[in-house]
Amino acid sequence: MERVDFDAAETYEPDEGWRRVALAGSEDASLEWFEKPPGHSSPMHDHENGQVCLVLAGELTVYTEDDEATLGQYDSVWLDPWESHRVENTGDETAVGLDIFTPGRSFDFWTDRE
Repeated sequence: MERVDFDAAETYEPDEGWRRVALAGSEDASLEWFEKPPGHSSPMHDHENGQVCLVLAGELTVYTEDDEATLGQYDSVWLDPWESHRVENTGDETAVGLDIFTPGRSFDFWTDRE
């Protein structure tokens, strides 16, 4: 067992106000807590990992090349590996959520991008 204390976990802020915290995980699966300010959107991107995006508070809209889904508290979506997507806070308050990646990944995905 490997415990991860939230306050001591690795934290990354890809954009101002968009904070991500690496929680328990391995090469098989990883878990990232995040908060995203109103109006913020990640860029359209894809990755080798399958992804579950679960909303804990607020509202997020997930856009793919062919579809979109607005998620409220406790709603989630599955994104296939290599499925292009972006996630936008379309609500009026900070959104909080969890991303689960399979296989697991590190923050290098964002820090190593050009």
